[in-house]
Amino acid sequence: MNQERLLKILLAPHVSEKSNRAAERCNQVVFKVARDATKPEIQNAVELLFKVKVKGVTVLNVKGKRKRFGATYGQRSDWKKAYVSLEAGHEIDFLMAE
Repeated sequence: MNQERLLKILLAPHVSEKSNRAAERCNQVVFKVARDATKPEIQNAVELLFKVKVKGVTVLNVKGKRKRFGATYGQRSDWKKAYVSLEAGHEIDFLMAE
């Protein structure tokens, strides 16, 4: 796969209470990813950027919420979330700066 494409796949880590529980219990990390990203691309991108072994990837599309701005209604953009399961002994720590 094109390395330039892999560097554009992962947009940001998704930090929430649910993602913290997944990290503690199941050794998973949650990322916000590009909407057209596939599971193999996400796996290769994580392994390339963080130098870890990935066991599996689960993705889901998150629908944007309808929000009200004064008298008008708008909608936030849809986005894609990826749960990345890491092999035993591997972990990603976002607080550590290299």
